[in-house]
Amino acid sequence: MKRILIVLSVILLFASQNFAQNNPENFIRLGMIGLDTSHVIAFTRMLNDPNHTDHVSGARVVAAVKGGSPDVKASADRVDEYTKQLQDDWGIIIVETIPELCRLVDGILIESIDGRPHLEQAKQVIDAGLPLFIDKPVAGRFEDVVEIARYAKAHGVPWFGGSSLRWWKGVRDATDPEVVGDVLGCDAYSPCSLEEHHPDLFWYGVHGVSILYAAMGVGCQQVSRASTEDTDVVVGVWPDGRIGTFRGIRNGKSGYGATVFGSKKIVAFEGHSYKGLIEAIVQFFQSGVPPMNAEEIIEIYAFMHAADLSKQQGGAPVPLPDYSLD
Repeated sequence: MKRILIVLSVILLFASQNFAQNNPENFIRLGMIGLDTSHVIAFTRMLNDPNHTDHVSGARVVAAVKGGSPDVKASADRVDEYTKQLQDDWGIIIVETIPELCRLVDGILIESIDGRPHLEQAKQVIDAGLPLFIDKPVAGRFEDVVEIARYAKAHGVPWFGGSSLRWWKGVRDATDPEVVGDVLGCDAYSPCSLEEHHPDLFWYGVHGVSILYAAMGVGCQQVSRASTEDTDVVVGVWPDGRIGTFRGIRNGKSGYGATVFGSKKIVAFEGHSYKGLIEAIVQFFQSGVPPMNAEEIIEIYAFMHAADLSKQQGGAPVPLPDYSLD
């Protein structure tokens, strides 16, 4: 066993040296954890293929850990397929452990579709001192989102995470003060399929909630939720009297969008693109400065957590949970 470990260490050392020698463009080397979501293919194409329509330069995916959750069908049915595609199409090196991966790269993308292992995965990356992005859902519980933020802060490691909708150009344009003025309210919507191992909105509703927060900003005080088999509607009240809503769609025509009510203009929009997120990711790894602070990330998940509590209480208003990063 000791001999095997020595051989693996030598292989990793040579691999790391080869990456450095064959990196004339000085791009940032990224590693992925969890190859069970279509995001790993889409993101790798946009980063690694200079001919891609939405190519973003400055970083490339070079190595990964497979991950995967056998009790989540969306994970178990796809992890081997996506792993093979990354190896065949892009020559991505697959290693067995997160510490091995961290020795080969400059930054980490946690892509596991299952949010439950994210806390433990993030801790290993933070222990290695590497900056990280955590894809949605940031964690499988609100408490784990807070713990990730605490652990990263205690170790001085920059991070951010969440839905790509937060960074879509359509959202940025529709919430531009030059266009709408002051945002007085927002009605956002997205698909909202459920997954039994996650709080209701964490799995897919997070996209629409992220649009809502891009428009309204932090500070929501309380939420109330109406829920049926096909639809969720969550109403949030901000301290200045503004009201924002999220509509989660599980039947009929769906999409990602919102109506933003401003002091100058009302803007309605719908659409989706990964490019804004990839641009934010590359800029983050280049600068070491997160494009959003931990408090905003935590509040998005606090909003969704409170919405679950409201549902359990028959739609009663529920305050967002308190937390501390100290």
